[in-house]
Amino acid sequence: MSGFAARTAAATGMHDPLTVRAVAVGDTAIVCADVIGLHEVSCRRIRERCSLQDDKVVVSSLHTHGGPVTMPGRLGDKCDVRYLSRLEDACVEAIETAIESRRPAQLYSGLGTDPEVAQNRRHAKGRVDPNLPVLGIKAENGNWLAFIASYACHPVALGADNTLWTADYPGFVRQKLEAAYPGAIGLFLPGCAGDTNTGHRASDSFEVGPSARRTFEEAERVGALVAASALAAKLERTPNANVSCAAGSVDLELERRELAPLQQLAEKWAAESAAFPSRRALLQSWVKWTEIAAQLPLSPWKAQVTVLNWGGIPIVALPGEIFAETALDIRSGLGTHSAFVLCFCNGCPGYIPPRPEYQYGGYEVNEAHRYYGMPATFAPGSAERLVSLAHSLSKQIGVSK
Repeated sequence: MSGFAARTAAATGMHDPLTVRAVAVGDTAIVCADVIGLHEVSCRRIRERCSLQDDKVVVSSLHTHGGPVTMPGRLGDKCDVRYLSRLEDACVEAIETAIESRRPAQLYSGLGTDPEVAQNRRHAKGRVDPNLPVLGIKAENGNWLAFIASYACHPVALGADNTLWTADYPGFVRQKLEAAYPGAIGLFLPGCAGDTNTGHRASDSFEVGPSARRTFEEAERVGALVAASALAAKLERTPNANVSCAAGSVDLELERRELAPLQQLAEKWAAESAAFPSRRALLQSWVKWTEIAAQLPLSPWKAQVTVLNWGGIPIVALPGEIFAETALDIRSGLGTHSAFVLCFCNGCPGYIPPRPEYQYGGYEVNEAHRYYGMPATFAPGSAERLVSLAHSLSKQIGVSK
């Protein structure tokens, strides 16, 4: 399983099925897989196999921490290449099925009220993205074809003690959406949840002990609140029928933030893993990082950003784990709360914090790149470069203010 370095046990069963879901509008499409993330190489293979132009396809993941390892070398070291091949095939099949199923339809958009379940896990009363945009697609005969909702809250209602396959709380959101719109496909697209969850710190997942708060009952409660907000949104026809897309890339620099020599760190972490058994798996993964990923060159990572225009509603697709502040900066340039600002799209290499967060350090800034198998963290200014590119692309297709 993937998502928690402290959890090394294999899955013991399935709570709910892991799925791949896609929607095509015009000559564009979005696919979302119920996994922790997809490597940019996998995303490129999926896009290139589609019948649409590859830069008009967004490959996303739900970022559930109740799924398998799906990125070789990242977030776990036991990626089953046979499963990954099946997963890529499923993504292509879902996209092609959506393309072949296209028919005349109308787009409807709305904005749900903040369900108030997301909390900033780095700062008390810190910033969150409270927006909950929804998009419905209705056929000419009046039948709903798809209902899409997005919200920025990490899919970790469940903790490291869970060993069942699950889509976490977004799975319950989709169940509610599909129950309300029979026959429609329900999609949940994660917003920029890099620093938000339901109320625990990232370090609370460093051990596998059970938590009274992080249960399937809690996941269902959160999912029901998010779904209720989405379903209560007033849907109106989108401003126009235009469909367009713009995509671009930018190189993001890496920066080593570890102050001590790697060998010294490895010896320190090895000693700590012997002294603190509850943190052994985590610390051993850090030792392994010094031996493998940390030896890689600090080459820039190429980030792809895609902006879709679906009937005047912007959909901004960003890679990696993005903080709420970055999403809010992008929204300010778009001029609409109904915009979708997504992360975990077209590659998931780790956290890309906004510049002000580096002074606070913490897991997302100083440590997460080790479990991600990246040689270092992203350098300050990386998130701001994504914002700049997103605004430029939005202007190209006329969806910015």
